[in-house]
Amino acid sequence: MTTVSPTPDTTPVATALGTPQVSATHNPPPSMRLRELAFGAAVAGAVRAAARLGVADALGETPASAAELALVVDAEPVPLRRLMRALCCYGIFSETADGTFTHTEMSRLLREDDPNSLRYISLWCTEPWTWEVWPRLDDAVRSGTTVFPETFGKGFFEYLHQDAGESAQVFNRAMTTSSMQSAEDVADLLDLTGVTSVADIGGGQGHVLASLLEKHPSVHGTLLDLPGVVARADARLRDGGKLADRVRIVPGDCREDIPFEVDLYIIKNILEWDDESTRRTLRNVVAAARPGARVVIIENLVDDTPSMRFTTAMDLLLLLNVGGAKHTRESLVGRMSDAGLRVGEVHPVNAYLHAFECTVP
Repeated sequence: MTTVSPTPDTTPVATALGTPQVSATHNPPPSMRLRELAFGAAVAGAVRAAARLGVADALGETPASAAELALVVDAEPVPLRRLMRALCCYGIFSETADGTFTHTEMSRLLREDDPNSLRYISLWCTEPWTWEVWPRLDDAVRSGTTVFPETFGKGFFEYLHQDAGESAQVFNRAMTTSSMQSAEDVADLLDLTGVTSVADIGGGQGHVLASLLEKHPSVHGTLLDLPGVVARADARLRDGGKLADRVRIVPGDCREDIPFEVDLYIIKNILEWDDESTRRTLRNVVAAARPGARVVIIENLVDDTPSMRFTTAMDLLLLLNVGGAKHTRESLVGRMSDAGLRVGEVHPVNAYLHAFECTVP
């Protein structure tokens, strides 16, 4: 069998062994594309299975057969080969002419030791509860709100921490991974000329704040998030950490109060709740800040960006699990303007994040 192209398409073309193989130039007709999309759960399930089995970690730089990989991951060789074949169709692993498998750029992202690993994010997007709420998307669209309490008898975060401990751990690892990977991009983007103090509002474990403080040794920082979150703050920020003497960690809820004044407020990926919570957070920033203070709001957008397929999917998942939503550029600017912020330039942070520069009047 010849090597499978990392481009996900499905035209059968003849190989030297006469086996249909994926064509790099095929654009499937609408009838086949819709069939593929309707079977999207199979793709998500295959990615999840590979991540849970640790196939990417088991495969090194030397091509390996399904039988060899099966010994390492404790699986049956024939079903594992079927799984690998399916993943190869989407550029996740590649099969060589002798039937062994090699890494691709995407399969390496399932390795836990890859610096850009998406292993835990892939697991998070395919957790067991997701398979129960996706089939109820039509109910959520009809009602305009979450179906989670009706499905599980309690709210999403209550369920996660009371009934789904493993899923909660996956969530924490996924959020940590995502935050750490984007923190350097944010630090590289932001110009802190004239800034002596910066606060990360709802900043989780403070990865963005830590990256900024490492890059700007004269700046002091504040991390605000819920008590249980900041208790697990980045080790660099906690007592004994190398940045601790320039940091204050404030347990609190930004929807209720922001009890400090700084030069620059950063709000990243937290304005996805209901509109009232978003408005209260933004108004609390305006109330806390002195005139002329900078506010940088960083979000995924569901506008026409390179990440649109990903962000629209996350937007629907937010509707299902908490009743939240991703923003369009227009809706986010509207919320910021309503809160009294002056909206300036918008800059791409990376392929899936945008930064909105604002000032307090």
